[in-house]
Amino acid sequence: MAKVDLDATAIQKIIPHRYPMLLIDRVEELVPGEMAVARRNVTIHEEVFNGHFPNNPVLPGALIVESLAQTGAVALLSAPQFKGKTAYFGGIKTAEFRKVVRPGDTLRLEVHLTKIRHNIGEGKAEATVNGQRTCSAELTFFIG
Repeated sequence: MAKVDLDATAIQKIIPHRYPMLLIDRVEELVPGEMAVARRNVTIHEEVFNGHFPNNPVLPGALIVESLAQTGAVALLSAPQFKGKTAYFGGIKTAEFRKVVRPGDTLRLEVHLTKIRHNIGEGKAEATVNGQRTCSAELTFFIG
């Protein structure tokens, strides 16, 4: 694993996501075309907490999976053959949620690409908070 320190500006040079849909704050490890580790700082100021849920804020699982997908997209799109392209969700084979994520938590997002063939990539993903798994998923991407 290669240690890196990519902030939001550097991340936006790899993936097309922008506020309010850029859901990763920093990339800490990156092996282009193989794996990436990112961080997301969850804050009470996120609009989603106004309705999910009032007086009991919980980050929706769909946004955790999207954060993992963006981490996988960084790994995929940093490979030389995919630079400048866009990675789209091709599918979610599995997704399991083990623990709620709340404001103040920092998500550690890790994605290992398990297969790349032509313009399709597959990966295994895991989100943790303080070393405890919150979500694991198998994701598929396609390059457009």
